[in-house]
Amino acid sequence: MNEWNLVLFVIALTAILLCLAIVLLEHRKTQKIIRTLNQMLDRAMDGSFIENAFNESLLSAVESRLSRYLTASAVSARNLTTEKEKIKELLADISHQTKTPVANILLYAQLLEEQNLPEESMTCVVALRGQAEKLSFLIASLVKLSRLEIGVFTLHPVSNAIAPMLEEAADQFTPKAAQKEIRLTMNATDARAVFDYKWTTEALCNLLDNAVKYTPVGGSIKLSVEEYDLFCRIDVVDTGIGISEAEQAKVFSRFYRSQSVSKQDGVGIGLYLTRQILAGQSGYIKVASSLGGGAVFSMFLPRQA
Repeated sequence: MNEWNLVLFVIALTAILLCLAIVLLEHRKTQKIIRTLNQMLDRAMDGSFIENAFNESLLSAVESRLSRYLTASAVSARNLTTEKEKIKELLADISHQTKTPVANILLYAQLLEEQNLPEESMTCVVALRGQAEKLSFLIASLVKLSRLEIGVFTLHPVSNAIAPMLEEAADQFTPKAAQKEIRLTMNATDARAVFDYKWTTEALCNLLDNAVKYTPVGGSIKLSVEEYDLFCRIDVVDTGIGISEAEQAKVFSRFYRSQSVSKQDGVGIGLYLTRQILAGQSGYIKVASSLGGGAVFSMFLPRQA
């Protein structure tokens, strides 16, 4: 009986050792597969992947599919680059081909305004000049937006003082504000942030243009800066017509225009372009407003790269 128990013990021990050996062997096999997959992915990321296993194993099938995927991705990348180049050329053609005709229309309209025309004719000339200016603005805005979206223009944010940008934007819109007897003021600041000066100035000018456009005669617009740990906030505060809560999430959409301002000139690109410019340099924009209670548009720019 003892001998039989010993035999059973030996058989059980042998079975356990055999199972452990099988588990260890499978573990090593799995580890080898994982290492191979890691190496394949590393080579795929650095662009040196070459399919080199040609057998019927599952790993070979994965390697083959990864090779086909990378080939397709490379082709797609080349096609995307080609399409971007075509769009870039198209935009350049549109900009070049439309610039001269629109400029000529504006010139002739200005010359006609200087003539001694009947009142009804002068009204048509003024309307013609206004529509030509609107067309020029629309074409320029669409070209800028398209170039920014497809990466033809890239943002180069660096550390800049904010005050010069505010002064440049304020100087640009002071005459337009004065025509409506709008008081445009700016708080002094020595704050710095990381931003692309040219494009961010354009974003700020879009906000000022809207503020002047939608603020009634005798109103006010204020530029101010607030510093935080991570961001600088530039506020454009106006006493204009305001924005309803339901529309505040929509005003940054491309081509969106509220029914309440349908009679005002505009194409609904400015705020969308402003948001894209800020997002492209790790910033963002917010609005706080109420219908009839003015609006506060806040641009947030990072303080560090």
